[in-house]
Amino acid sequence: MKNEKTEILKDWRLHAVVLVLVAATEAIGQISFKVGAGVILLLPMLYAFFLGLGLYFTPLIKEKQAKNAEPLIVLGVTLLIAKIGVTIGPQIEAIIAAGPSLLLQELGNLGTILLALPVAIFLGFKREAIGMTHSIGREPNVGLIMNKYGFDSPEGRGVMAIYIFGTVFGAAFLGLISGFLATITPLHPLSFAMASGVGSGSMMAAASGSLVAAFPEMEAQIVAFAGASNLLSLSTGLYASIFIGLPLTEKLYSIMMKRKEKKAADKGGDIHA
Repeated sequence: MKNEKTEILKDWRLHAVVLVLVAATEAIGQISFKVGAGVILLLPMLYAFFLGLGLYFTPLIKEKQAKNAEPLIVLGVTLLIAKIGVTIGPQIEAIIAAGPSLLLQELGNLGTILLALPVAIFLGFKREAIGMTHSIGREPNVGLIMNKYGFDSPEGRGVMAIYIFGTVFGAAFLGLISGFLATITPLHPLSFAMASGVGSGSMMAAASGSLVAAFPEMEAQIVAFAGASNLLSLSTGLYASIFIGLPLTEKLYSIMMKRKEKKAADKGGDIHA
């Protein structure tokens, strides 16, 4: 373990690329443009994401650097959480005043089931759809699916597909959509701050970063609400998935597949008739 840490620290190629990426993206700065009544914000994190992804397919970054970068992401998110903890303190009264809306926000994640499951079944997915749509598919949910169904199960393949997709595109998507929706809808910015806490540090950072850029005068409140929401999602999200999300997905999947098979059988009967 010690040798691995030393190897990461001595990986000068990785640190040089990261330094250049940070300097370049910060030099570009924030770019915003209007789409109708809303505003889409492009932040340095977004540029760094796509530039880093592109560099992976060049000789500058090899598999060794990609592997060494993984634990550094955890370190970066740890520092972010520490900063959020310090920010939450002065805003604790406002967070408590939010009351049930903050505590019950985890139920909003169940919307992924009601919206995504029918689409997945329509696209032809079988039991993979259960792993894909029972939650947003972060680490605790991956563990839940692996523990119940196994790594090589259809459900396991489904949740891993969403985990990888969310890791690659989740932060970019939330970073774009949060600022846009916050500027085009009449909803309060703090409601979007609470929605930023989906249980992923990188996604929360991207979403709250766009909100801060759109409403800089509310920076402290946005960061505090997003951080508190993310902490609640991490602590309660797994239980919501165990007792509500996964059983609901299983039940809806069973109902929808029976209806789909019945329709297919009826069509087959009509053709033979």
